[in-house]
Amino acid sequence: MMMMMMMMMMMMMMMMKKTTTTTTSTMTKKKKNKMMMMMMMMIMMMIMMMMIMMMMMMIMMMIMMMMMMIMMMMMIMMMMMMMMMMMMIMMLLLMMMMIMMMMIIIIMM
Repeated sequence: MMMMMMMMMMMMMMMMKKTTTTTTSTMTKKKKNKMMMMMMMMIMMMIMMMMIMMMMMMIMMMIMMMMMMIMMMMMIMMMMMMMMMMMMIMMLLLMMMMIMMMMIIIIMM
């Protein structure tokens, strides 16, 4: 960001120099001042925009992080649920097996 600002400044300076060299006779002091003011305003606006953009990016990143966290939590929960389900099914299977065994034993008797 700082680099960008520096670059902008340099560019503006160059422009100023060029303009001053070419149009000193036509331009008055007031006009030059006005131009300077305008340029400054432009630079300020640019900086402000940059700042806002940076802020927005930061906020977006934060939101993304939050979302990711939530997603992770959800995933973990889902996994847990799945595990529980599996356990339940296993238990049921075991129970069934037990019952079957009992039945066989009874029949054998």
